[in-house]
Amino acid sequence: MRFGARLALAVITLAVTVTACGAPHDGGTRAREAAACGPYARYGAHPGTEVTVYASNRDREADLFEETWADFAACTGIDVRYEGDGDFEARIQVRVDGGNAPDVAFFPQPGLMARFARSGALKPASTRVATLARQGWSPDWNSYATVDGTLYGTPLVANVKSFVWYSPAFFRDRGLTVPRTWAELMTLTERIAASGTKPWCAGVESGEATGWPLTDWIEDVLLRQQGPEVYDQWVAHEIPFDDPRVIRAMDTVGSVLKNDRYANGGYGPARSMASIAYQEAGTPILSGDCAMHRQASFYAEHWPDGTGIGPDKDVFAFLLPGAEAADRPVLGGGVFAAAFSDRPEVRAFQEYLATADFAAARMRKGPFVSAHRGVDPADAANPVDRRSIELLQDPRTRFRFDGSDQMPAVVGSGTFWKKAVDWITGEDTGRAARSVERSWPSR
Repeated sequence: MRFGARLALAVITLAVTVTACGAPHDGGTRAREAAACGPYARYGAHPGTEVTVYASNRDREADLFEETWADFAACTGIDVRYEGDGDFEARIQVRVDGGNAPDVAFFPQPGLMARFARSGALKPASTRVATLARQGWSPDWNSYATVDGTLYGTPLVANVKSFVWYSPAFFRDRGLTVPRTWAELMTLTERIAASGTKPWCAGVESGEATGWPLTDWIEDVLLRQQGPEVYDQWVAHEIPFDDPRVIRAMDTVGSVLKNDRYANGGYGPARSMASIAYQEAGTPILSGDCAMHRQASFYAEHWPDGTGIGPDKDVFAFLLPGAEAADRPVLGGGVFAAAFSDRPEVRAFQEYLATADFAAARMRKGPFVSAHRGVDPADAANPVDRRSIELLQDPRTRFRFDGSDQMPAVVGSGTFWKKAVDWITGEDTGRAARSVERSWPSR
């Protein structure tokens, strides 16, 4: 049992004992305890209960989650037991099949969550959670957690993936400017390469999830070349995975990432990115060994301690440009909290996760982005997070969710990820795309 839950039970036990004995008590202390726990009174008292949580977040990310809900746990008496696993996508099915499902899971892929919902393993969101979801998020965001008309989860974390990280000092010292169009980005890429520095660095190794940074690249380029409508058709398999427009997007990405003149700065030939952990992929920017790294807003968490983020700091980020300066579609992703059980304490925990209070508390502890309408962008930990929240809250943003995360899990987190790695290390574009198309389930 964690300290917070033990403390809550101790306080409750002490209060009962003192009252029963008729002994005096410190009214000031009681008042302070009541005030501290006031924001959590709506969730009820659940002393002696436990909620298990399973997710992919580990290390510092896991610590920040636990620190965020520590007061909730102490005040409600719920012992929240968290387990982070880098192979979450592969092992969650094993756990469920083995009768060891967690009470709550944080799903990085709506497609994977949908599989458990359709199998009957997940519990529909309670009426209270559904109300909080409607109040807190746009219909689009809630649709990602809705399966066959039923809401099963709520957005927990959001991110903007259409960012290019760079060193403002590197750009300034060489007279480089942030590109406004795709053509300007390619001109910039060639100019940096001609100077003797590889313009791009990348890494796609991520345990069982190896390959996802490449699929993000492909999705971002497809969204810019063909627009949201074609992108939606592709994700829903209304056009084949190997449609000529998708092949074009892959070849465009390949012209950058499969080109040894352009990639992989700081590490070696372009194909070296297949073995570079995504967490480390952008760090050559700090040493000047590469100029740009396309990666999501959450990459802010992976820069070495002490790295400043901002237009006049060590690193900053600009939006990956489209064909025209005014054309800036945004690709993003997120994590959704859904439950395999519906005990009162589990429902209480789900309700807390669905509030702006939780998101704001997590933001105060470090880099974090939420699509919740009640979050104040000014509270973001860094300028990139702030810009991400502003984009997600802006109704004019043409936001599209990560395609591989929406696709059936056998494709999105299966063949697409795997074939992307085969492709970056030499496989022909058409052959790789046809292989993914053949893997698409009939339903």
